[in-house]
Amino acid sequence: MKLATFSHQNRLRVGVIDGDLIGDLSTQEGAPSSLRELLERGAEGMEWARRAAIGAPRLPLSQVRLEAPIQAPQKFLCLGGNYPSHLAEAARLGLVRGPGQVWFNKQVSCIAGPCDDVYLPQASHQFDYEGELGVVIGERCRHVVAEDAMQVIAGYVVVNDMSVRDWQLRSPTHTLGKSFDTHGPLGPWLVTRDEIADPHALRLRTWVNDELRQDGHTGEMLHRIEEMVAELSAAFTLMPGDILSTGSPAGVGGLMHPPRYLQPGDRVRVEIEGIGAIENRVVAEPLARLHRPIRQGVAA
Repeated sequence: MKLATFSHQNRLRVGVIDGDLIGDLSTQEGAPSSLRELLERGAEGMEWARRAAIGAPRLPLSQVRLEAPIQAPQKFLCLGGNYPSHLAEAARLGLVRGPGQVWFNKQVSCIAGPCDDVYLPQASHQFDYEGELGVVIGERCRHVVAEDAMQVIAGYVVVNDMSVRDWQLRSPTHTLGKSFDTHGPLGPWLVTRDEIADPHALRLRTWVNDELRQDGHTGEMLHRIEEMVAELSAAFTLMPGDILSTGSPAGVGGLMHPPRYLQPGDRVRVEIEGIGAIENRVVAEPLARLHRPIRQGVAA
């Protein structure tokens, strides 16, 4: 199945993709309030979705807006330096990683939908893209051995691990530079694990406007998905809906010579074979101020 979160008539709904239509699962008895809640129901939730999809009313995809499939995961984690080609282009600038898995956190407030605008921030113009395969955890798990790891995966999404490079390099944690608002677009839907025979056999491409910038293959990953799940679950509990982004091949703008950062008006498209594509337009971050309410009756 391809499970989606979408908005229609000012309501957020859960659906299943059926060609150029979407079945509205939210109309069916026992519907979850979100895709994450559906995943939390485990195998029973998936079986409910398959049954509910049969009778769910269909809407044209052209009449709805696809949103980020998982709206509020507990964790959004990214693996750095997982493609040899990306390590090679970084090494030319003196950036070197060790042999182990190097994870960093993206704050979940950065999540955006598959067709949402993304902001060139006020704080920096070093705005970059990284097309990646995203893995969505399907059940609560801890101490998962690699041999069993695929069983805890719900499915896959397309991720653009957008980055503000100067802020990223301020700290080895990368958290600030990876977590600006709108800098975690994902989607366009969740493709369930049974639909992808081998997640390590997928072509991954990124375009900026009509220029192909990244052209890689998930088979190039240094650390396989099973190893990622085993590593993370040795440290902490993984929860349904958690997103693991698996790294990016060569071709990011910040490592070109000279660097080619994103500008307002650019459109960034990330496409992964068998899963789908997301496309986001870059806009200048709107000027905003924090307005605090005035407390009535209190002397200055």
